[in-house]
Amino acid sequence: MQFKTIFRLLGLLLMMFSLSMLTPILIDLIFQEAFWLPFFAAFTCTFLTGLLLWFSFRRQHNELKTRDGFLLVVLFWFVLCFFASLPFIFTLTEHSITDAFFESVSGFTTTGASIITHLEGLPSAILFYRQQLQFLGGMGIVVLAVAILPMLGVGGMQLYRAETPGPMKDSKLTPRIAQTAKALWFIYLLLTFVCLLCYWAAGMDWFDALGESFATVSTGGFSMHDSSFAHYQNNTIELIACLFMLLGATNFALHFVAFKKRTLLHYWQDEEFRYYFSFLFVATLIVAVSLILYGFYSANPHAVVKSLFNVISLATTTGFVAEPFNNWPKFIPVLIISLAVIGGCAGSTCGGIKIIRALLVYKQSKREMTRLLHPHAIVTIKFGNHVLPEPILQSMWSFISVFITLFWVLVIVFIALGNDFLTSFSSIIAGLTNAGAGIGTIYSNFAHLSYPSKWVLIVTMIAGRLEIFSLLILFSRHFWQK
Repeated sequence: MQFKTIFRLLGLLLMMFSLSMLTPILIDLIFQEAFWLPFFAAFTCTFLTGLLLWFSFRRQHNELKTRDGFLLVVLFWFVLCFFASLPFIFTLTEHSITDAFFESVSGFTTTGASIITHLEGLPSAILFYRQQLQFLGGMGIVVLAVAILPMLGVGGMQLYRAETPGPMKDSKLTPRIAQTAKALWFIYLLLTFVCLLCYWAAGMDWFDALGESFATVSTGGFSMHDSSFAHYQNNTIELIACLFMLLGATNFALHFVAFKKRTLLHYWQDEEFRYYFSFLFVATLIVAVSLILYGFYSANPHAVVKSLFNVISLATTTGFVAEPFNNWPKFIPVLIISLAVIGGCAGSTCGGIKIIRALLVYKQSKREMTRLLHPHAIVTIKFGNHVLPEPILQSMWSFISVFITLFWVLVIVFIALGNDFLTSFSSIIAGLTNAGAGIGTIYSNFAHLSYPSKWVLIVTMIAGRLEIFSLLILFSRHFWQK
C-alpha cells in the first residue's frame, strides 16, 4: 500500500477543494452581509492542512494501484466532508459538530437530507455554499481531480474506478481517462448553465436560479427555501426541474454522444434510457390517476404536474418537494419513496441500484424461467446489441444482494436506536440511495434524530454514494494483505 503517495495526493486534493470556500466570499461581497470571515477561516484551515500533507510527502511519486485508489477515495470523502463542515461549525453555533458534519455529508453525497431549518434567514453565503457542495458532489470531485492530477504526473484510472457509479466502470468516453473526466465536467457545467437560464426565464431571481440549478442537475435535493419547490407555486418552474432532473439521472455518455454528433435519436435507441423513461411514465400515471380518484386533485394538468414532479424527484434520487406528499393516500408515499431504490441510469449523478441492474434482474429472471422449460437450452442475456458476459451479471447480483442485506441491517440498527419502523425504513432508503426525502417523522427535516442515528446515516450516505463496495472493501482482510 502506497500510504505516503496517498497522503501526498490527499494533500493536493484538499488544497484544490479549499479554493471552493472562496466563492461564498464573493457572494457575501455581492450581498454586502459582512459574513466572509468563517469561510476565510475554513479556507485557511483546509489549505494549510493540505499543504502540510503535500509538503511532508512531496517526493513520493509511486504509481497508484487499484487498492490505493479505493483507499484514497474513501479517505478523501470522509476527510473532505469534515473540512467541508467547517463553515457550518463556524456559523451555525446553535447546531452541534455532528449536525454540521451531517449537513456537509448530505450535500456532498447529493442526498439532500437537511438538519437546518429557517433557510430564508440564513446569510446568502451559507445558502450558496450548501448548494455548491451538491454541485461539486454531483459529478464527483474525485472525477474532477482525475482531470487535473495527470498534469501533476499522477495516473487517475484507479480513482475513476472507485468513484464512478454503475456496473460498467471500465467504459471510457475518450481514450484517456483525464479526457473522459474533462468531457463529463464540460457536459455537467453546460447542463447546469442552461438550467440556470431556464429557471431565470421562468421567474426565479438570479440567486435562486443559480442555487436551484446546482441542486437540480446534481440531483442533490437541497433547496433555497424550507418548503422546497412548493415555495415557487409555478408549474413552469416545476416542469423545467423535471426535465433537468431527468437529464441529470441519464447516463452522461448519452449526453456526450448527443453533443458530439448533434443528434438526439440515440437516446431512444439506448435500452436503459428507453426503459427508464417508460418506468417514469407508468409511475406518474399511477400516482396521477390515484390522486384524482381519491379526490386530492381534479382531472387537470395541475394534478399531472404535481404527480410528475414528485415521481421524477424521488425516482432520480433528488428529493425536491413541490407538494407535501406525506398526507397523500398512504400507498403513494411508500410507492414514490420505493422508486428511489431503483434510482436512475448508470453513469449519472443519481443514486439507487440503477435501472440497468433492475433491468438485468428482470432479464435474468426470464432466462431462469426459460431454463425451467428448456433445461438444455443456451440462453444469453443481451443489453442493446451486446451479449453480456457472466462477470457483469455476477457483479450485478453481488451488488444487489449486498445492497439488500446492508439495507435491512441498517433498518434494524435504526429501530434499535429508538426510531419507529416507518422512520427507519424511509431514513435508510433516503441515505443509502442518496434520495434525501422520507416519510414518517423525517418528512420535512432530519434535525430531531438522535446523534447516533445521524452518524448511522452519515456512514450510510457515503456508502450509497460510493456504491457500497468501495467502502466495504476496506473491511476485507484480503484488502490489507500484501
